[in-house]
Amino acid sequence: MRRYNMAKPIPKIGSRRNRRINSRKSTRKIPIGVIYVQAGFNNTIVTVTDVRGRVVSWASAGTCGFKGAKRGTPFAAQTAAGNAIRKVVDQGMQRADVMIKGPGLGRDAALRAIRRSGILLSFVRDVTPMPHNGCRPPKKRRV
Repeated sequence: MRRYNMAKPIPKIGSRRNRRINSRKSTRKIPIGVIYVQAGFNNTIVTVTDVRGRVVSWASAGTCGFKGAKRGTPFAAQTAAGNAIRKVVDQGMQRADVMIKGPGLGRDAALRAIRRSGILLSFVRDVTPMPHNGCRPPKKRRV
């Protein structure tokens, strides 16, 4: 049985660790953007993009520290919207369009937080997907 001498791997010169990562997030100025609010029963996700659709910042009730059933509350949605928008206001966003999707409790609270942030809203659109009698519903629960 032979034993091979295991040499240490040679570190790459241009590796990611050695090089300083370019911080483009803070330098990019975004005057107009789109705010997407996805309000489910269990969580609310707020995503802010530029006009081309590239994500600038996002926050959800879960990332704001809410756990379990508290994530679906209006207060959690309000906090998530405030956190997501605070980052882009620093980058110079003044106007935005709002797309709201989902049936959750956080819809109105998130919109209220967006209005309070000082961003001028061009329009608010409800983009909740509505089935035209698509899938067959699950059978009724028997308890």
